[in-house]
Amino acid sequence: MDSLKTSAAPEAKLHFLDYWRVIRIRKAIIITVFLITAIIATAVTFILPESYASTCKIKVENEINDNAGGSAPTAAQSSYDPYFIQTTFEIMNSSLVLSNVISSLNLNVEWGKKYFNGETLKTSETLEILKTRMALAPVRNTKLISITVYSDDAKEAALLANTIADAYRNYRLDTRKQLTAKGLEVFENQYLAESNNIQAAQQDIENLRSNLSITVDQADQPGFTPTLNTEMLQRYHDQMIEGERAYKELAVQLEQLKSFDKTRLRDVLPNVVNDAALGDLLGKLHEAQQRISTLKIDYAPDNLNVTRVQTLIDTLNQQIDDRITGILASLESQVSSKKASLDALKQSVEEAKAKDMEESSKNQPYYDAKRNLEQLRDLHKLLYSKIEAERLEQEIPKTQMVQVTDRAEPGKSPVKPNKTVNIVLGLVFGLIMGVGLAFFIEYLDTSVKTIDDVERTFQAPVLGVIPQNIGYLVDEGTESKHAEAYRVLRTNLLFSRKEETLNTIVVVSAGAGEGKSTTTINLATVFAQAGNRVLIVDSDLRRPTLHKLFKVTNNLGLTNYLLKQNSVAEIVQTTQVPNLDFMASGKLPNSSMGILGSAQMKQMIAELKQRYDYIFFDSPPILGVSDASILASEVDLVMQVIQYRRYPQPMTIRAKQMIEKVGGNFVGIVLNNINMSQDEGYYYYSGYYHDYYYSRNPAEQEAETKPTLVASGDTEIKQKY
Repeated sequence: MDSLKTSAAPEAKLHFLDYWRVIRIRKAIIITVFLITAIIATAVTFILPESYASTCKIKVENEINDNAGGSAPTAAQSSYDPYFIQTTFEIMNSSLVLSNVISSLNLNVEWGKKYFNGETLKTSETLEILKTRMALAPVRNTKLISITVYSDDAKEAALLANTIADAYRNYRLDTRKQLTAKGLEVFENQYLAESNNIQAAQQDIENLRSNLSITVDQADQPGFTPTLNTEMLQRYHDQMIEGERAYKELAVQLEQLKSFDKTRLRDVLPNVVNDAALGDLLGKLHEAQQRISTLKIDYAPDNLNVTRVQTLIDTLNQQIDDRITGILASLESQVSSKKASLDALKQSVEEAKAKDMEESSKNQPYYDAKRNLEQLRDLHKLLYSKIEAERLEQEIPKTQMVQVTDRAEPGKSPVKPNKTVNIVLGLVFGLIMGVGLAFFIEYLDTSVKTIDDVERTFQAPVLGVIPQNIGYLVDEGTESKHAEAYRVLRTNLLFSRKEETLNTIVVVSAGAGEGKSTTTINLATVFAQAGNRVLIVDSDLRRPTLHKLFKVTNNLGLTNYLLKQNSVAEIVQTTQVPNLDFMASGKLPNSSMGILGSAQMKQMIAELKQRYDYIFFDSPPILGVSDASILASEVDLVMQVIQYRRYPQPMTIRAKQMIEKVGGNFVGIVLNNINMSQDEGYYYYSGYYHDYYYSRNPAEQEAETKPTLVASGDTEIKQKY
């Protein structure tokens, strides 16, 4: 059926007040977890043994080896090695260093007596204990390393830190001595081999000198080079490049001038070539042209003066052309001259190379052997200096590789446990755990919590919000401080009706204990107090309870009428509230479980509608038995009571779906048992009137209520609202 389909609930966005509401509601859990965690943290802090710390700082330098394996480090410093500090930490934590610390302080015996009842420990066991007490850390942006040791004895902590620093320094020195000795041996062997090579090279030189008949060794003369003179060749090469540049520049300039016509050459050539005669001719031509322009204004073209100036202009043009032709011829001659000089220079360079190579090729093997001998001698000297340096290194080892900058001193006060920090962390952690657990429980709790939850999930209006610890208005009277919540519910219910003839109402709930019976009695009482004729029908045939609240008998009731044993007038009983009558459930025979759906029940409802203004039916839980579903299909209006934080939302949603499935006229929901002190939203929904109304004196309240008291309950609602 379409009535069973509910629209998708819109996404809920939590506000800050929603988080605060969760904290207030779950404050007991938060406080409990907070206190337990704080107590545990405090107890553990005071139970833990005290520990002292001492720190020793050392400066470490990386090692740089030269080309020979195992040689001593050079004076130059190495580039930064990101793995050096970590490697140093691993070495300091290894048995290479710590075993010397254990043996020097006899820790196997001492710690065996102190911690293991005199039993001598193994070195591996002592090593593990010592590692747990050590803490190595680099000092930022320096080559310093801090060695921190923890112990229950302050003097022992300082002694261990200093001993570890000394053990690492001795390890580095011993390692350096071993490497230096090995490097010295390698250099000495290489030195002897190079000495033999020098003797063999000298013998080869003597043989070549004899075979080539070299009487004068020019290689011994200052400035002699057995190959081409590099400086002279470079000078020739520079001259050749400069000549080639000047030739190409002049040739390009000449080709460009040849491409111009005579008129263009007259404008360009004076800027390119500094020729005084050409400039003088061009100046005279310019003056003659100005004169003839002036004469043509006053005289005819055949005038003698005009003719004479024109003849002068023609002569100057011819002279200028001849001069330009001569300049171009001069430039061509210069280009040819530079080309010839460049060719001659190239020829000279080639001849010099050939001559020099010819002279040097004959004796080249001898001079090559001489250079090889010099290289061997240089290497021999270098090896000798290395050997001397290694010997000096053995006598004076480099102690600057590891330097102790700060010796450890016994601590004055214990560093562990830090009671203040531990307790504060325990408090913070406890608070976080408590709040987290509260929100986790809130997440798992799928029951109804807010009005927004109801309206978003059920797509139905909330007609009323009933506070916690509400009593029965039958006993409390008309001036009960709780009556206003039900008056609001009454008003909303009346406005939810589509027609005024809809006056039979059943109050249902998904499960037991949600307060539907209390809601039925109090709501009926409010209607009766407004002057309406009201009847309450206890239709919970299996577990009737309303007769106990009204303190009447249950011998006669609804079942007697449905079984046609008594009439309506015989089973209706009056109550202590004016205008309010009550019909008990009566005794239910085992053979008549389905009598609520009979025709007699419908006949009774029709008869009661004629006798009373409003009839309220109290039903069993709708998910428990079928009686509530039958009543929902037979009466005019159906209200569902949902208790705050009691049942999961799917259960209450199922109850609403069952009402719609049987065709019940569902008008809204009543939220029951709300704790106003924990949820400000509900307080402003229902509690504001109580604080406002009941804080005034009775005279003010009576003065306000007099104009609205009329006979009809419906008329009162219209006048008051």
